Amino acid sequence: MKTNPDQVLRQHLLYLLKDGGAHAKFEDVIKNFPENQRGKKVENFPHTAWMLLEHMRIAQWDILEFSRNRDHASPKWPEGYWPEAEAPSSAAAWTKSLQGFRKDLKAMEDLVANPKTDLYAPIPWADGQTVLREAMLVADHNAYHLGQLVMLSRLLGSWEE
Repeated sequence: MKTNPDQVLRQHLLYLLKDGGAHAKFEDVIKNFPENQRGKKVENFPHTAWMLLEHMRIAQWDILEFSRNRDHASPKWPEGYWPEAEAPSSAAAWTKSLQGFRKDLKAMEDLVANPKTDLYAPIPWADGQTVLREAMLVADHNAYHLGQLVMLSRLLGSWEE
């Protein structure tokens, strides 16, 4: 049976986006993050869990919208990519950020999975970027900051192997 390289590539990208591969999965990292530690800083570590979660959500949203929306305007760097507060204003704010992250990740997965999406074609309104590049950027960026969340959780004493 002949393999379809395009389909194989899409499957590999979806694996990176959904399953993490060699990295921790998003759901495993955030599922038991204690509410009382979401805004807590540790010595010599610049971010809280809230700051990292919001940064991941905002950056992923920006990459997704850049990939599919000609009229999208990215936030100002760097302040537009980080929350102003170190802690969520409520448990509901944490939940809303999680929901936004999940929704946009699913939308990126759908964009990659759609056989009508040309992964290799330059995005018409971009400077040579492709959906392939942007999907890999989302996977890479998420993996990097998930690693930070794991380390923060370990430093706070709440990480469960």
